[in-house]
Amino acid sequence: QVQLVESGGGLVQAGGSLRLSCAASGSTISNYNMGWFRQAPGTARELVAAITPSSMNTYYARSEKDRFTISRDNSKNTVYLEMNRLKPEDTAVYSCAAGKVEKGLFEYIYWGRGTQVTVSS
Repeated sequence: QVQLVESGGGLVQAGGSLRLSCAASGSTISNYNMGWFRQAPGTARELVAAITPSSMNTYYARSEKDRFTISRDNSKNTVYLEMNRLKPEDTAVYSCAAGKVEKGLFEYIYWGRGTQVTVSS
């Protein structure tokens, strides 16, 4: 079992920056793909960024590619999301998740509860 706890959210003005952290406990996440998701009220949850276990590959949603950076420190069992040039439309609850291939299919298995990010205009 992996427990994930996000931190670093808050209120920031448009154009500002935040660094989210996702701390894992219970087991190592070094073998898991990690993803950051967000969900705004009334919208579906969307994948913002993801990173492979060794950090060799990363994925970003198109609109975030030039502003967000995902990274991980397996020695600290922690994943980060650096968010720059924030926009009001980035306002959402941001959650991290750990996933791996199970029975031939990739699935995010463990989820954190999320941290609120609010960007004021």
